[in-house]
Amino acid sequence: MSIHTPKIEKKVTLSTIAKMKGKEPITMVTAYDALFASLFDGEVEMILVGDSLNMSFYGKPDTLSATMDQMIYHTQAVCNGAKLPCIVFDMPFGSYLTPQQALENAARVYRETDAQAVKIEGGREKVEVVRALADNGIAVVAHIGLMPQHVRSEGGYKVRGKDAEDIERLVDDAKALEAAGAAMVLVEGIKSEAAKAVTEAVSVPTIGIGAGNVTDGQVLVWSDMFGFFEAFKPKFVKRYVAGAKLIREGIEAYRNEVKERIFPDTEHSY
Repeated sequence: MSIHTPKIEKKVTLSTIAKMKGKEPITMVTAYDALFASLFDGEVEMILVGDSLNMSFYGKPDTLSATMDQMIYHTQAVCNGAKLPCIVFDMPFGSYLTPQQALENAARVYRETDAQAVKIEGGREKVEVVRALADNGIAVVAHIGLMPQHVRSEGGYKVRGKDAEDIERLVDDAKALEAAGAAMVLVEGIKSEAAKAVTEAVSVPTIGIGAGNVTDGQVLVWSDMFGFFEAFKPKFVKRYVAGAKLIREGIEAYRNEVKERIFPDTEHSY
């Protein structure tokens, strides 16, 4: 049975998102350019300009080499294409090592883009960074659980929350980040039981990716969910469109028609 929910017609703000906790699931996708952002406009409450673009857009093996300049460029493009969603800027690796550095870089994000929040990875160790940003009027989405920017130090992508001790750590992280001023908590790659515990422990919305359906919202990388990124498919990704297959079929049809002088025909000629 297909479900049709009404399109979003008003600008979504952080206040809008905060009021949705426990009432209506929040939808979020990534976007990296104006074209795809415009397709998502009015369809989702939030867009994350994720450093995942380093892999799906630039073909890099991980997210670590993304830069502030790259992220700002793509965020400007997304803001040009989507006017209704709440747009979140993903702070790249090395851009928030200290509270002062984080504040300088996040202030640049607010000056040069229309993003409404920045996302940073880390638990209790990032409390002072979150506090410095929040105290200076910069909204923060805190990211805990599996953290892609830690892939090298942790030796890969490892699921969290497998035992009571780790669940307690995740809950403590989330509560500390909320107390420091985080507007949201994104939980990635954690067991559903852990995601439920985190969601119930904080009063701010939680956004899940690979965390079951118990969080206040969900986020997916657009090139994963539409079948364009084929290097690997995480367990939590559902492919809603066979995008790569459709593109290959289209380019093959184009090539064949050009070779056989079928295209352009009279309809497509002046």
